[in-house]
Amino acid sequence: MHKIKFQGKFFKSLNFRIMLFLLLMGTVPALIIGGVFLMSYERQAMAQLSNDVKNQCQILSTQLRDGENLLKTEDEVLQGELTQLASLYDGRIIIIDQNFQIIEDTSQLEEGRIMVAEEVVRCFKGENTSHYVSGRFIEMTVPIIVENKDTKTVIGVILASASTDVIHVQMEGLTASVQMWIVVVIICALALSIILANWLIRPLQHMNRSIGGLVEGSLDGDLDIHDCTETENISDTFNLMLAKLRLVEESRQEFVSNVSHELKTPLTSMKVLADSLLMQEEVPNELYREFMQDITEEIDRENSIISDLLTLVKMDRKTQELNIAVTDVNEFMETILKRLRPIAEKANVEVVFESNRSVSAEIDASRLSLAFSNLVENAIKYNNENGWVRVTLDADHKFFYVKVSDSGMGIPQESLDYIFERFYRVDKSHSREIGGTGLGLAITKSAVVAHRGAIKVQSKLGEGTTFTVRIPLRYIV
Repeated sequence: MHKIKFQGKFFKSLNFRIMLFLLLMGTVPALIIGGVFLMSYERQAMAQLSNDVKNQCQILSTQLRDGENLLKTEDEVLQGELTQLASLYDGRIIIIDQNFQIIEDTSQLEEGRIMVAEEVVRCFKGENTSHYVSGRFIEMTVPIIVENKDTKTVIGVILASASTDVIHVQMEGLTASVQMWIVVVIICALALSIILANWLIRPLQHMNRSIGGLVEGSLDGDLDIHDCTETENISDTFNLMLAKLRLVEESRQEFVSNVSHELKTPLTSMKVLADSLLMQEEVPNELYREFMQDITEEIDRENSIISDLLTLVKMDRKTQELNIAVTDVNEFMETILKRLRPIAEKANVEVVFESNRSVSAEIDASRLSLAFSNLVENAIKYNNENGWVRVTLDADHKFFYVKVSDSGMGIPQESLDYIFERFYRVDKSHSREIGGTGLGLAITKSAVVAHRGAIKVQSKLGEGTTFTVRIPLRYIV
């Protein structure tokens, strides 16, 4: 089974395909050249034989003329030439007069008989004919013509046949030589194709060994292959991929560390509070209630972190499909702001919604609701007293845009590139004070990206922040 599997992999390998291609490139032209050569030689040999016989017959036709209407066939010398010519080409010569009667036959089989064949009739009309008989003979007719002042008269026909056995014998020998030549070419092409295939595939084998070494080890090494331009380009691309994988691995490790820290902190606080209660024998009710209230807050904070983590996990699943539906975005934003206005009133922050046009779009309302709710809620929480939050909706022929601006504390310039990372906080002490988990903006970006959209942020420390979200009006699968 292992042997069959190995053979299957070999036949599917690039090495085998290159070898087969090179082998075909060497053998197919050789086969074509050999076949064309044999056909050309046979055709040329047959044409040469036909011309030779025809020339001899034309010479005979001049010797056979005896006056204007008579054929000279009684001459012993002439008969000897006919017999010699027939023997030379291992064939037969027949002389036919104007009455279609055979007056001379070198084989002496049909003398005196009438021969009214199509070729003979056509020859009496002045047309030479030539054709093969059973692939073994060439048969042709040559007219015997007497020329007067202005006319030409056909007084007889020479019907000659010549054997092609000699040509066939030559062709058999030549075919054997060509076949031997083709076998040599195939052997040489096979050897050359194996050598060239191994040479061409060597850079990929080198690359495979290098990648195998990286797989067995860490992600610290780089691929350094410069056998040819293509492998050098692949090597550079692979190194870029490795660099991104390192960033992903660092991000994963940092994320695990942050999750562990964030989940451990409330547990530590609850344990400290519980141990404080257990260490005191008689705890006043007021202190007991205060500690239990603190424990409840820590539990709520733990639940909030876990809920946000579960939300992120669901959004990160590529296989999970969006529940896309045509939605009135104006009404959708009004609903979100209506839900958040009590929080704004409690913080003494004014929330204003401005819509420049009526907008309908194909969106997953539940996911985008989380995104816009996080943006507006953050704008409220991280605002100043008596501040404002302005939400603006606009659209063009392809996208709709939502801007969330506030008059809050702003974000330092050096933090703008990291605010969408999980558990990242600009001001950790203030974030913990107002109950942030550091996952809100990560959830927001995940929802926006899932809709094939984009999110940008502009901020000045102490002046406020503006988030701009762009979402396609038609969802692109």
